[in-house]
This record gives sequence, C-alpha cells and structure tokens, in this order.
Amino acid sequence: MKNQLFTAIKLSLACFILLVVIYPLAVLGIAQFTPNKGDVDFVKVRDKIVGVRQIGQSYTQAKYFWGRPSAVNYDAGVSGGSNKGPSNPDYIQTVQARRDTFLVHNPSVKANEIPAELLTASGSGLDPHISLQSALVQIARVAKARNHSTEIIQKVVMNSLEKSPAGTPFVNVLELNLALDRL
Repeated sequence: MKNQLFTAIKLSLACFILLVVIYPLAVLGIAQFTPNKGDVDFVKVRDKIVGVRQIGQSYTQAKYFWGRPSAVNYDAGVSGGSNKGPSNPDYIQTVQARRDTFLVHNPSVKANEIPAELLTASGSGLDPHISLQSALVQIARVAKARNHSTEIIQKVVMNSLEKSPAGTPFVNVLELNLALDRL
C-alpha cells in the first residue's frame, strides 16, 4: 500500500510539473514566433474595438461579405463543430437551409456555384477567413447593396487577399468588411 501511494504521489507530481509548468511555457515560447507573439489581435476603428482578427463574426446584412457559418454562433468560449456527419438528417437540413438562404440573397449565383465552406461550419466554429472563391460569389450582392460597381467591390476583395503558407488565396472577412466601410 505504501509503495502504491508513493508511486501515485510521484506520478501526480510529474504530471503537475509537465502539464502545469513545462507545457504552458513551451506553448508561450512557440507563440513568441507568431506575428503577434501570442497576443490577441484586436481590430480597432477610431479607438473602438470592433472585433478580433483571429475570430469570425456573424454578418447577415447584404452590404457585407458573409463568413463561414458557425455551429457555436462565433462564441470563442465554447468553440467547436456540430459533430454531425454528412448523412445526419438534421445536418442535411441545416446545410439545405443555408443554401436556400444564400440563394435568396444572391440570386445571380447558381446552387452548384456556392463553395461548400459557405454552407458548412468550420471545426472550431470561429474561422475568420473565407477563400477567394467564397468572396467572389458574393460580389454582386455586396455591390448592389452598397450601390457600387462590381469592379470596385472586386478591387477591394483583391486588395484584401492574403495567402496561406501553401499559397492558397483567402480573405479575412472582418478586414474585408472594414475595407468596404472605408469606401
């Protein structure tokens, strides 16, 4: 019994040191090599915080580009996906409802032209980015709502492009919508 107790105490102490001291320090050290050194990247407009660059937000107005749907309503405190598979009837119904809503607000787009990322939630439910294709299919709606030409809106999209390490172009939805508000 004494041996088991002593072993349990040693294991608990080892886990404490590993998980409470070493792991957090390792993550903090790695974060120092990221652009913001692990800090939150608040986006401000006229000294007022309007969002966080790394967390998606809900946009439903026609004058804004829409991001990926979120299974957690963009709540960073409870990030996660829906955990429903592609054959789940509830999930199929949710995706169809998203498709129908998108088509109502984007009448110039055909159902097969909608990128899957605009119909399916990301794994975290917080994805702040959309692909270039997802932005391009929304240009007509945004241009009409803002009473601008599609060429002007497309130029804003192209000026907002970023590239992933693999070279895939994408846009940060918050940054793109703020660029539109500056027009």
